[in-house]
Amino acid sequence: MHPLCPYLPPLPIDAKLDHSLLARHGENRDAAFYFDALLYGHFLWQQGHAGRALLALTRALYADLSPADPILEHWPLPYRAMAWIIEHHSSDDFPGNPRLSYQHQACRLRGPRRELRSARAWAVWAIVSSIRPHLPLDPTCPMPSLEDIETLLGEHGHPQEAAIWQSVMGNEDIKTLRH
Repeated sequence: MHPLCPYLPPLPIDAKLDHSLLARHGENRDAAFYFDALLYGHFLWQQGHAGRALLALTRALYADLSPADPILEHWPLPYRAMAWIIEHHSSDDFPGNPRLSYQHQACRLRGPRRELRSARAWAVWAIVSSIRPHLPLDPTCPMPSLEDIETLLGEHGHPQEAAIWQSVMGNEDIKTLRH
């Protein structure tokens, strides 16, 4: 078992969660879905599935929440939790390269709220790039600067989202773990 992530909801005692926790929401991507995605991501991390945990947290990050949704007061957008998992994963062996995955998401996302989801994918890409800069990239996908990502989050994200992301990027724990 991995250590508990301090930035995710605590797991119920003897939790045995699976994909049905998220599937039960159907097409709804509201606060209840958001919370369950955070919980499921924490469960997957605890079970030793860092890559799958990041996917669940990405689903939470892409949920359709109002900036004033009360859940965000208790469980802010999971940038810090995602950084924490990337930092605490014991190796560069992820099932899939998260740096490349977020880069591809940012470049290729389509559909509703594409601009917001792309801005958030770039934000997580920057976090992964900061912590694990040696993971490969796709040179055919143009990469924004940190200032560009801040602008994208400012234009498409929640109020103060860029500041939340910047606080994660400036976190001393991340700075000391950069390879």
